Amino acid sequence: MMTTGFGRNAPAPQRAGLVLVPDGVTEFAATIVDLASLSELKERIRTVLLSRIDPTVAGRIPRAALRREIAKLVNEIATEDRVQLNKLEEMALAADLSDDMVGLGPLEPFLDDEEITDILVNGPFDIYVERNGKLEKTTARFRDAQHLASIAQRIATAIGRRIDEASPMVDARLADGSRVNIVLPPLVLNGGSISIRKFPKQTLTLDAMVRQQNLSPEAARLLEIAARSRLNMLISGGTGSGKTTLLNAVSQHIDCDERVITVEDAVELRLQQPHVVQMETRPPNIEGVGQVTQRELLRNALRMRPDRIIVGEVRGAEAFDMLQAMNTGHDGSMSTVHANSPRDALYRVENMVMMANLSLPLRAIRMQIASAVNLIVHIERMRDGIRRVQSVAEIAGMEGEVITTRELFGFQYRGERLASGIQGCFESTRMRPDFIVRAARFGLERDLLDALGIGET
Repeated sequence: MMTTGFGRNAPAPQRAGLVLVPDGVTEFAATIVDLASLSELKERIRTVLLSRIDPTVAGRIPRAALRREIAKLVNEIATEDRVQLNKLEEMALAADLSDDMVGLGPLEPFLDDEEITDILVNGPFDIYVERNGKLEKTTARFRDAQHLASIAQRIATAIGRRIDEASPMVDARLADGSRVNIVLPPLVLNGGSISIRKFPKQTLTLDAMVRQQNLSPEAARLLEIAARSRLNMLISGGTGSGKTTLLNAVSQHIDCDERVITVEDAVELRLQQPHVVQMETRPPNIEGVGQVTQRELLRNALRMRPDRIIVGEVRGAEAFDMLQAMNTGHDGSMSTVHANSPRDALYRVENMVMMANLSLPLRAIRMQIASAVNLIVHIERMRDGIRRVQSVAEIAGMEGEVITTRELFGFQYRGERLASGIQGCFESTRMRPDFIVRAARFGLERDLLDALGIGET
């Protein structure tokens, strides 16, 4: 049980809930104040209330209980100072204040909206959201740049990272796993930028993605077989195309008796298997030391007896270590990469291997890629806001100096309608993949042929 206290001359009254700041706080005169607008009146109530509440104690109280306590305090302050607020206004102000103290301020309602996938802050007064694949501007706003900066610091501090003028850029995550990127002045001139990529509260399955028209049932069955057959898989796509969501969905078909090690910059993957070790990079501390990169984590993962290694996103020299892992018995490993097409994904991996400062000839690098990666799955967010798997391609080896691919599934564009968006279909090329031999070892050959629409041969 905790106590509350008000800053009047009389002894502080006792109440279960919040711990309030000692006497001497600023308060209203006990008269009706002629304010220009209700918003100004609410802002003055906010000032008094925040001066009475101890934020460190508020942070330890469950959100629902905190809102109830704040609503009582709002009612008391309004009554003491003859301010008329109806019940809805009191509850709205209580929710606003609790979000400011322990949540993300004006962004909090967007986190609860399951239709919203991205929250984009371009300064304190300019907030956009992506809903159903489309960007829209909101009326929400921070009070000022300092309010935005304090929310940004709360996000970073929660996972042991820092964001300030000396280190004005950070990648972080929220408690629900949502990914956050923050950039503060002097790197931006608008007061600060926060980009939040939300993830569904429930991990999507391949079946759910089929219902959302992200891919066809046959393509989904192919990806399930690929995961169960321990194919090394690379998921490519642009920013916001749904790479991580697709990786989460495919990973659900990893056997539960396998040991899986994940390596990420900020933990986003939600694997359902019981034997999972999640590793996350660490930035340098204030002295510039103590950094742990994805490449170091990946090398360490090889010493942890993994059955599979999953790299959340390969973006640098760790690409070489990932290929080495795929080539040394860790079949079934997966990763994502930013790219505009399956072919572009191969070029990106080539360039990232070169970033490892290795003196390997280009042909040797391409041979490593061709022998390590079995399948490239490319996904895009299209103009109608729907994310669709554009191509599922098998790496078919080398021809001279070139890595060859064999497309197994592709999305065929048929046109566009104003009411229903982009029209098209997912079609199998009906080509027989090389990995059918591996699928046969797992008893999945017949299923693979059926998924591809290939009859008995």
